[in-house]
Amino acid sequence: MEKALIVINPNSSEAVTSGIDAAMEPLRKFGIPIRCLTLAEGPAGIESQRQADLTIAPMLALAARREPEALGYVIACFGDPGLHALRHATPLPVLGIQEAAVATALTLGQRFGVIAILPASIPRHMRAFGAMGVTQRLAGDRALGLGVAELAEPGRTLDAMRRVGARLRDEDGADVLIMGCAGMAGYRAILEAELGLPVVDPCQAAAVMALGQIGLGWSHRPNKGKGHGNAD
Repeated sequence: MEKALIVINPNSSEAVTSGIDAAMEPLRKFGIPIRCLTLAEGPAGIESQRQADLTIAPMLALAARREPEALGYVIACFGDPGLHALRHATPLPVLGIQEAAVATALTLGQRFGVIAILPASIPRHMRAFGAMGVTQRLAGDRALGLGVAELAEPGRTLDAMRRVGARLRDEDGADVLIMGCAGMAGYRAILEAELGLPVVDPCQAAAVMALGQIGLGWSHRPNKGKGHGNAD
């Protein structure tokens, strides 16, 4: 099988994986194959720290099974479950969508706002932003009040995302927005057009970074990666 960037959706929703796969389409023109996988053992949606943590062991096992066909990995859950464990297990590039989305947002604006799914997600985000040292650049983190499964309802989801995005822009002072769930893939372009701000799809952000690392032969283990090209 041709080697590819492996994007793992740690929940068991094929609909979410299909949305992620569609979001990858513009990136396939760069020539590195991208393969999106669903973790069958995962919950239908990851909406709590406990659910996120329980996906780590089966996700690591899935990544290990796919290692012979992998050029790198993206963990497609906002919360990056198992990110450092997978980096410990492989020399290949490993990107988490939350970390990559924040890093990307910092290049697109001064203060970023996050559109979360549920209020319970926000403490998880804040712990991660604190660990990254970026809380001073955070304008706000506001929840839609929708679970992962409900994100598949386009009308309801877009209405909620418009309202929350406008509050982050107008009340919190965000000049770039991050969609805080892999299940939001597919809403970026319309939200960006309607709100007039850059909007970061975290799956796309992580995949772009992974493709760059693969192409340059970069890895968290210097000189031990299996990149597509050579670093200078």
